[in-house]
Amino acid sequence: MRAEAGLPTLRQLELLVALPGASSIAAAGTKVGMSASATSHALRALETGLGCALVDRMAAGVVMTHAGELALAHARDVFASLHQVQSVAAAAAGLQTGRLRIGSIGPSTSLRLLPPLLEKFRRRYPGVEVNVTERADADIEQDLVERKVEIGVVRLPQPSLDTLALATDELVAVLPKGHPLAKGATVAVRDLAEYPLILTQAGSQDMVMRMFDRAGVRPKIAHELFQVVSILEFVAHGNGVSVLASLTVPEPREGLVFLPITPRVARRVALACLDATRLSPAGRAFWELARRESPARGG
Repeated sequence: MRAEAGLPTLRQLELLVALPGASSIAAAGTKVGMSASATSHALRALETGLGCALVDRMAAGVVMTHAGELALAHARDVFASLHQVQSVAAAAAGLQTGRLRIGSIGPSTSLRLLPPLLEKFRRRYPGVEVNVTERADADIEQDLVERKVEIGVVRLPQPSLDTLALATDELVAVLPKGHPLAKGATVAVRDLAEYPLILTQAGSQDMVMRMFDRAGVRPKIAHELFQVVSILEFVAHGNGVSVLASLTVPEPREGLVFLPITPRVARRVALACLDATRLSPAGRAFWELARRESPARGG
């Protein structure tokens, strides 16, 4: 495809979108399948056509100029519009084809909330390709803004996004069977702080730390692990206690006890998008499915 004189090509814009976060200009080109020489030529041609520098050549790494940042936002809009064109065609075909990109904030949604929705969606629209990316909370919000995902799972409130409540998730104590704190019906935050803590590095980490801060105590962090299965194994073998979001907790497990924490610490989890009225046909179908299926719909 040839561009009109003076207008950027899609290939040039693809390179522009790949630049932020890349270790070098050449590395950005590699991400989009360009050789080093083709990358240099494409960027120079784009800057010449626009009449300004897009990358600060004097900075370490890849640093966009002010003009580059402004151009980048519009380049992302171009690709978002192209995806809309593809989606409209998919809608005309009765959603027999298409693609939906979803961001998940971690095990709490990837284990419990998304799988049943995705299973029903796949049965209804088997031709739609669904890609799920698991990221930290703040990264999902940024991915939505940058159009890297169309729908994301986030924590409420999110006043700048359209949201659809899915569930309420609360923190629970994870204790080895026979532990002194496992004898009661609940566990106090202050009591948890007396034992070695296996801290999650997943999405609920900041929520856990705020819980201890509000109680005016400092936890005795012994280990920091990302995977839920690793945390459960560490606790089961007596390496400490832990705190996890209830949605990440599996079915009853031998050697472990899960108890509510007092005072209660909860968060509301929701689907989010930039504008629910401008979702692609695949995105709209998933959104409406979640609205019908979610126990928290209307919240």
